This record gives sequence, C-alpha cells and structure tokens, in this order.
Amino acid sequence: MTPTSAEPKAATDTAAATATLVFDGDCGFCTRTVLWLGERWARPVRSVPWQSADLAALGLTEEQTRRAAWWVGAADETPRRRGGGHRAVAYALGACRPPWPVLGWILRAPPPLSWIFAAGYRLVARFRGYLPGATPACRLPSWPPDQH
Repeated sequence: MTPTSAEPKAATDTAAATATLVFDGDCGFCTRTVLWLGERWARPVRSVPWQSADLAALGLTEEQTRRAAWWVGAADETPRRRGGGHRAVAYALGACRPPWPVLGWILRAPPPLSWIFAAGYRLVARFRGYLPGATPACRLPSWPPDQH
C-alpha cells in the first residue's frame, strides 16, 4: 500500500506501528474532515473507515465506531492514547503540524469543558448528514481516494 494524497505521511505497515483514526467512510463530511487532517499530519497516522477496518485488532466494536470517530494510538506510545468522539478529534489535531495541536490540547481539557466539547461532538455527529459534503450531489468516492 502506498500513501495517498490524503495521507502524505501515512504508514505502510500494520495498524499497531502507527496511530489509527477510524471514521465513518459513508459520511461525506467525515471523509472530507479526514482528508483535511491527512494533509496536515506531522507524523505517520493511518486513517481507515470503520467499514473496512479490523475493529477487533484495534480493540473496537462496530457499535462504538457507528456512534463516533475513534483514535487508537500506536502500540509503542506510552501511555497509548485512545478515545472516541471529541477525544479522537483532539488526538488527531494533536498529530498535525502547528498550529492545530494547540486546538487538540484545548479539546482534551478536563470537565466541565470536556462535557461541552463532548456535547458539541454529539451535535455535529447527529446532524452530519446536513453538513457540507454529505449531500448526494457532494458524495465523495469510496475510501481510499483514487490514486493518479
């Protein structure tokens, strides 16, 4: 597997060797967001739609990944970061080039801010079908994007 334009620094090895962002590949908004992140990674990150991911190997269930995006840190991370919803977004932003890690750090704030960020994520997730990229006219091709 060669890195795609969406993942200029994506790993070509197993999921355990790099951090993995699991997202909904049927969601245009989600896919666009992952493409945007992929252009900003500062280190190797593997992004994979939950529909084609080995969820068991990542320690996730289909139910978890249907509800939210998930970040599973690389096996050699200490501590190994793992989180769904707004925490997945926070960890993903933390893996980007500056200035995005600052926003990721803010999203990892303790309660009561984390409660607000979690509610915001749930609101976006609930209405993601109405966000840009999610309409039939804007539907994105299946993941990964065509390599030219």
